[in-house]
Amino acid sequence: MSQASPASLTAAQIAEATGGRLVGDGETVLSGIAPLDRAERDELSFLASLKYAPLLAATGAGAILVSPDLAEMPGEVRARIVVAKPHEAMLALIPHFYRPVPRTPGVHAAAVVGPEAVLGRDVCIEAGAVIGARAQIGDRCWIGANTVVGEGVRIGDDGQLYPQVTVYPHCELGKRVTLHAGVRIGSDGFGYVSRKVDGRFVHEKIPHVGRAIVGDDVEIGANCCIDRGSVDDTVIGAGTKLDNLVHIGHNVRIGRLCLVLAQVGVAGSARVEDGAVLAGQVGVSGHLTIGAGAKVGAQAGVISDVPAGESWSGYPARPHKESLRASAALFKLAGMLKKIERLLDKADA
Repeated sequence: MSQASPASLTAAQIAEATGGRLVGDGETVLSGIAPLDRAERDELSFLASLKYAPLLAATGAGAILVSPDLAEMPGEVRARIVVAKPHEAMLALIPHFYRPVPRTPGVHAAAVVGPEAVLGRDVCIEAGAVIGARAQIGDRCWIGANTVVGEGVRIGDDGQLYPQVTVYPHCELGKRVTLHAGVRIGSDGFGYVSRKVDGRFVHEKIPHVGRAIVGDDVEIGANCCIDRGSVDDTVIGAGTKLDNLVHIGHNVRIGRLCLVLAQVGVAGSARVEDGAVLAGQVGVSGHLTIGAGAKVGAQAGVISDVPAGESWSGYPARPHKESLRASAALFKLAGMLKKIERLLDKADA
């Protein structure tokens, strides 16, 4: 989270910081970043796609980062900084404009720290937070208001747990893990045995005694749920990023550097290998494997293994080109049925 009053830079300083070529007034002062359609005179914007070039003509931005092929597009900005990759340049500039909100180390008087819990250096624990017995909190961690860290939990250095996060007992978080508001780590998985007991049909709960383990540099969006393993562990690999409202079932193993977008559900014991991408609302059945580097399109329903490096989509999910052909054939079907109906009407006449 960033503070409300950002620092200022001139267009010349931005050009120097990004290694870009300055065109126009290098003394233009900029104090923020905004998209082309709502940027004001003291804000920096960027143009990296021809699709958005019409917005440049009407923008109020004081300066823009622009790719070489779009550098001459019409628009009344005081300064242009020509860079090969405007998106990457923008990422590099954000820390200059927006500084992190400072947090004062210490344990709030309204927080609860259990017996034998170990707190690292410069830890900030806010009001209403509960740290369970024998938990270990690494250096410079921030535990937000009303967050619960269960018994025996281990959190690596520089972790950020936003308000109302719950980490169930004995789970592990690596270094530089970010959990946004409402995340639940280590809740029981959905596992039951259906059988008759004393003549009655019941769903008998399977005890879940595994852990949920989150690797280094993982970021998990708001209101995600990561189930603990039943006997095995549920694992989220280093560098993986989860969007909001994702559910990861028990015993699932997600590899390194994966991207899992909003409302994805991955059922128990599935494997998602390194670098895979699951787009929004993908559903993955249990015990399947999504291969390394595979991409699964939005709203796909995966009911069989996806080979490494392939792009799949649709329901049931299949190779993307095959899915497009199937959809095209389905759209043609309505027209074909109308022709058949007309022929039948003529035959009956």
